[in-house]
Amino acid sequence: MNETTPLYALSHIQHGYGRDFTLVIPEFSIEQKTSVGLVGPNGCGKSTLLRILSFLEAPNTGEILFDGRKVEGDLGELRNQVTLVLQEPYLLKRSVFDNVAYGLRIRGEKHDLKERVHEALDWVGLSPKIFAGRRWYELSGGEAQRVSVASRLILRPRVLLLDEPTASVDTHSAQLIQKAIRDIRTRFDTTIVIASHDRAWLSNITDSIIRIHKGRIVGTGVENIIPGPWGADRDNLWSKEIGEGNRIYALKPPEEHAVAVLHPWDIMIATEPPSAISAQNILPGEIRQLTVARENGRIQIDVQTPGIALTCTVTDHAAESLSLLPGRKVFVVFKASSLSWQ
Repeated sequence: MNETTPLYALSHIQHGYGRDFTLVIPEFSIEQKTSVGLVGPNGCGKSTLLRILSFLEAPNTGEILFDGRKVEGDLGELRNQVTLVLQEPYLLKRSVFDNVAYGLRIRGEKHDLKERVHEALDWVGLSPKIFAGRRWYELSGGEAQRVSVASRLILRPRVLLLDEPTASVDTHSAQLIQKAIRDIRTRFDTTIVIASHDRAWLSNITDSIIRIHKGRIVGTGVENIIPGPWGADRDNLWSKEIGEGNRIYALKPPEEHAVAVLHPWDIMIATEPPSAISAQNILPGEIRQLTVARENGRIQIDVQTPGIALTCTVTDHAAESLSLLPGRKVFVVFKASSLSWQ
């Protein structure tokens, strides 16, 4: 297939484990050689989607095309093109060298084994001279995760899937994993899909971010998602309590448990309580982190308000003039009409 054909094309996907959870994806595609992030709360379906993309699970219903061909029958060949790095690294009870070499040995690829293992360890910032001979129990959590990543990178997969790769690692390990992913993508045109709660880390390594909420794709990752329940309130508005006596006001939802979407650019940020404005929502909060949004160069600011974290964007001039830094107490301001319904 040519490069204009999506690598993955999913249609009418439904998958569940009983009454409590169902993944519902009417249409979704991933282009070749791209890097895609998946964000959303625990239990939203990120890991389930990764298992489907890795061909470890087949959806209950729906169709998957991989490189333009329908996925069906014996999936052994496809699984050799795709590899999944799990959140909790599983290492064999043997040396680091043997853990990294295991996949190649299973495939019967034993040529230049030492050189390839050492190269993979170098990719993830682990000196082969120091780590190749270490046993699995002699590794820290971050080192174990990097060994796990190296054991997948050595296979040079066409698709690399990662489930919360930085969840239990230190900042240094997270940076090294990010560099390794960038290098493997550049060198081998690998398609990357990463599920992560660390949106700042994710935004620095992906071309696009997809947000999942309760098994549904609900946005591109930067939107604020505010689930119900909503109740009728003053001035023909509806509201949702979020904590410490604060409420978010919106126009009438389609139903009580509707999910509201609030775009970051519809949120203003103030360092003093604003007055004489028409916006119905004024929430106190504290800045948690600032990152540069890749798509437009604006500063993306994550603010923790009572009961909910909200993301807004400002220009670099505004961030500098208002001295917007992590730990700064601020107010987020937006209109009830800014919320739309998913």
